[in-house]
Amino acid sequence: MKLYNTLSKKVEEFIPHDGNKVKMYTCGPTVYNFAHVGNLRTYIFEDVLEKGLEYLGYDVTRVMNITDVGHLTSDGDTGEDKMLKGAEREGKTVYEIADFYTKAFFEDFESLNIRKPAIVEKASDHIATYIKMIEKMLKDDYAYLSKGNVYFDISKAKDYYKLSGKNPDELLVGVRDTVEEDKAKRNPADFVLWFTLSKFEKQIMKWDSPWGVGYPGWHIECSGISYETLGEYLDIHCGGVDNIFPHHTNEIAQSEAFLGHKWCSYWCHGAHLNDKSGKMSKSKGEFLTLSLLKEKGYDPLCYRYFCLNSHYRNGLEFSYESLDIAKNAYNKLRNKVLSLNKTLEVDEKQKDEYIAKFKEAFSNDINTSLMLTVTYDVLKDDELNETTKWEIIKDFDKVLSLDLVVDNKKTVSKGLEKEILEKIELRNEAKKDKDFATADKIRDELLSKGIKLIDKREGTTYELI
Repeated sequence: MKLYNTLSKKVEEFIPHDGNKVKMYTCGPTVYNFAHVGNLRTYIFEDVLEKGLEYLGYDVTRVMNITDVGHLTSDGDTGEDKMLKGAEREGKTVYEIADFYTKAFFEDFESLNIRKPAIVEKASDHIATYIKMIEKMLKDDYAYLSKGNVYFDISKAKDYYKLSGKNPDELLVGVRDTVEEDKAKRNPADFVLWFTLSKFEKQIMKWDSPWGVGYPGWHIECSGISYETLGEYLDIHCGGVDNIFPHHTNEIAQSEAFLGHKWCSYWCHGAHLNDKSGKMSKSKGEFLTLSLLKEKGYDPLCYRYFCLNSHYRNGLEFSYESLDIAKNAYNKLRNKVLSLNKTLEVDEKQKDEYIAKFKEAFSNDINTSLMLTVTYDVLKDDELNETTKWEIIKDFDKVLSLDLVVDNKKTVSKGLEKEILEKIELRNEAKKDKDFATADKIRDELLSKGIKLIDKREGTTYELI
C-alpha cells in the first residue's frame, strides 16, 4: 500500500505503527449548516480509504469528531463563531442546531453509502481532556496565559511549518487579510488553546477551567479526541486541503508538545471540488447540497461515481453537464451488472487475478479511476462467464460502494428506496388527477435508472432491471 503523505510531500509505503492495526482519524463537520457536495467529496475519498484498507486485510479503527463548539470562521482565532452564527440565523439554541445538522450530515452519509465511522465524538464531550492537555503544555512552557486566554507558543514547536511548507514571512499581519493582530499573543501565528475572554459575549457553551469559565479553541478538539480514543500514536489523519494550515499544522504542534514524540505518520488530504466561480464554500451564501441534487432527480450514488472518476488529490470541477455524463455512465454500468447471469460456475482463478489488479489500483495511492477501469475490464472480458463477472464486481463493490450488485428491493440503499417510494406517490397523485403525461414521465424517469414500476390491484411496486 502506497499513500501520498502531505508531511513528506511524496508517495510512501504505508507501514502502520502497530502491525496490521490501523488507527485513522478524519476531521468531521462543524454542524451549523448542511454539508455541501464539496465537503462530501472529501468524505467519499476517506470512505474508500477505510474500506480499501480493510479489503487489503488491515484492521481499521476510524474516529471522526463533530465540531459543535469553538470553530471560528477565519483560519485563526478571529472572525465569527460558526455555531453561534447558525443559531442566530435559525432562531434556535446551539444545541438544537448541532443535533439537527449532525443528523442531516449522517443522512447524507447513508445516501452516499459512506460508512459512519466506528467512533464519532462530539467536541463538547471532551472538555476534561482538553484541560488536561493544556495544563501539561503550560507546565512544559509550550503554552502561556495572556489576557485571560491560553495560547500555544509556536516558537517552541519543532519545525512548525513542516506540514504546510508555508513561509512564515507571508503570514505576518498586514501581508494578507485573513491574519488579524492580537496583542495578547507573543507571536502573530500563536493560536488559542482556551478562551476565557472572548469577543463572543453570547457564547452559550462554556465550562469551568483552571483559567476561568470559557471554552476550548478549535484546534485542541481534534488532538484531544484522537488522544482519548486512539492513544498516543496515530497512523493516518485525513481531511480536506484547507485543513492543512492552520488546523492540522496546529494539531501536530500541540499533540507532539503534549506527548513528547512524533504523533501521526501519514497525512492524507483531498482536493477541492470547484465550480466555475472557484472553490465551493458555505461563506458564499447559497451552496450545493446533496438534497438539492436529489430534488433535481439525481441518485446520490451518481455523485459518488462522479467523484470516483477523479483522483482524490486532483481538483475536480462540478457542473450539471459533467454530472449528467456521470449519471448516464453509472446507470449503464449498474444495469449491465444487474443483467448478468448469476447461475453459472465461478472461475476462482480468474476472479483472483482481477481482485489482484483491483487491489493494485487501490494500493497505488487510492487510484479510484483505475479501480473503475478494472471494473469495466471485467465486463468487457469475453473469457469470463457472466457469473464470474458478477462475483468479481460484487467483491469490488465492497470498496466502491456503488450498489452495483443490488438485485432486489430489500437490499436497495435506504436513500434510493426513499426516493423511489416518493416518486411512486407522486405518480399515484398524478394518475388520480388524470395527469397521465406526468405519470408516464415519472415511470420513464425511473425506468432510465433501471427501476421498473409494476402496477397491481393492491398498489404499485418496483423491481430493478
